[in-house]
Amino acid sequence: MNTMNRAKVSAAVAAAALLVGAGASAASATSHHAPAHQGKASASREHSQRIPFTAANVTANDDGSYTLTWTAPGVRDVVVKANGKVVAKGGSHATVTVKHLPASDRQWFDFVPAKGGSLHLSDREIQLSGTVNFRDAGGYRTSTGQWVKMGEVYRSGALNTLTTADVAKLNRLGIKVDFDLRTAGERTSAPDSVPAGAKYVVADVIGGDITSAIDLSSAEKSAQYMVVGEKSMVSSATGKAAYQLVFAGLADDDQHAVLFHCSAGKDRTGWANAALLTALGVPKATVMQDYLASNTYRAEANAAALAQMPAEMAAAYKPMLDVRAEYLNSGFDEVKAKFGSFENYEKKGLGLSSKEIEELKSSLLVG
Repeated sequence: MNTMNRAKVSAAVAAAALLVGAGASAASATSHHAPAHQGKASASREHSQRIPFTAANVTANDDGSYTLTWTAPGVRDVVVKANGKVVAKGGSHATVTVKHLPASDRQWFDFVPAKGGSLHLSDREIQLSGTVNFRDAGGYRTSTGQWVKMGEVYRSGALNTLTTADVAKLNRLGIKVDFDLRTAGERTSAPDSVPAGAKYVVADVIGGDITSAIDLSSAEKSAQYMVVGEKSMVSSATGKAAYQLVFAGLADDDQHAVLFHCSAGKDRTGWANAALLTALGVPKATVMQDYLASNTYRAEANAAALAQMPAEMAAAYKPMLDVRAEYLNSGFDEVKAKFGSFENYEKKGLGLSSKEIEELKSSLLVG
């Protein structure tokens, strides 16, 4: 390999290592659409109404249209509104495409059933020029039939390359707190572009050099590295301290909307969101679906990073750019091994009291 190629590969590995983050922690351990906030009276009515939808989703299409899907057993009529106008109608189950809506930062839709509570939904992804994998944590149904509000909690990859237009868009989202889950080295080399007026909070999950002890000799060792890293996020002292900071902010309704992020928005951020959704009562299959979605949102960026490496190195590195079910499952296995149950992890790992858990659910769930 010539000097130029070596330099390119070295740069690619360094860049990809910054994206991975969480895996390295383990090695060192073993070594104008504002958020959907509402007044108290409105929120109280919303919480008291049963929401009949068992599924509902908004997908923004490349041509500017939106695909809406919903299932509401036993409901004969559903009306969907956008910008105060009816844009779609259907029965208990439907898939419709809505076109010709005015340009907007983020298009919101109100799914209104003939009987029961309504849903306020948007596409989960927030399109930004300077980063990928920025998305809403909400829009999921819990096992009790409630729904996680959208516009309250966001997750993302690195924020250091946001454009001026990106930052302006985040300002309009009304983000009040930015939790940075990265190491000191990452924060120094790629400082956040923090939305105006947002409180910046360091919640370093790793607390050390994320590039140390990475073994790229095989894909199997890389994957194992990620498994061990996931466990460390759950039970290491730095991991627990970092997530306790984040969850204290999440439980404080006055601090919404909240953003948490790392470098790729998939490992440290992935566990934060998986723990949040689980605490709110979202079924594990849905939690896994949300976690694995990073493979889709990061597909282009990951392919670009791997393309700069020789084939053998790319094959060994790919597990570190992926999210895989075995990674998240290892985190839940660690919860059981070290805390006995997720309920115990909420209290001893995330530092939440019973009252704070109820406050978290009260502020982030509807229905």
